[in-house]
Amino acid sequence: MTDVPALAALDAEALRLDFPLDQRARERFARYLELLIEWSPRAGLTSVTEPQAIQLRHFGESLALLKLLREGGLAEAGTSVVDVGSGGGLPGVAMLIADPSLSVTLVESHERRCRFLELVVAELGFEDAKVVRARAEEAGRDPELRASFDLAVARAVAPLPVLVEYTLPLLRRGGVLASPKGSRARDELVAAEAAIAALGGVAEQPQPLSLPPGAHPQLVLIVRRTGELDGRYPRRPGVPARRPIA
Repeated sequence: MTDVPALAALDAEALRLDFPLDQRARERFARYLELLIEWSPRAGLTSVTEPQAIQLRHFGESLALLKLLREGGLAEAGTSVVDVGSGGGLPGVAMLIADPSLSVTLVESHERRCRFLELVVAELGFEDAKVVRARAEEAGRDPELRASFDLAVARAVAPLPVLVEYTLPLLRRGGVLASPKGSRARDELVAAEAAIAALGGVAEQPQPLSLPPGAHPQLVLIVRRTGELDGRYPRRPGVPARRPIA
């Protein structure tokens, strides 16, 4: 990773966010960009394929999320992070590139996407990052993963009533789910009230994601696990999505 291709859009976002990237991070983002573009047609990683758009939509938004979490004291050095439904590694891999002190586990159910994530982790030199091939419901029942993480992140995985059942069983008590959502964010939060209560969670004040001018606004929905884990959850694979808790 010696020749770093142009990362003008990412550099501009890092500057706007006051989130400096060192040379090693830029090298890793450059290689990650190449791999995303190369693998996306065969693994269905992202519908965004233009390099500048990937830098803005995926890398820049991941930086914005990480900055917000840092400012809220939710992503400090050593924080254990689980990226649920990681897909192409967003936001988990991008957050790890920006802050290698995080302890990141990528949970993904599709075989090709897992192979991609394993390749990325190896090529970028993240020896301690983990890739787990499992559905979120299976991960939440795994004794090695259940109630293990400080922070869960997820982008475009599921509506919040479903997402809390996917993620809160993975969080230790006091751990937090942080999920960026678009125009229906507050509606999802209202719809998820029953699920949040059932999973022992408490919704905290949503936070606006810092995005460049012209971008569609996003709110980061934050749910903290404060109560006991109910042994009924998560339910069997597929059930949360078919029958969200209401």
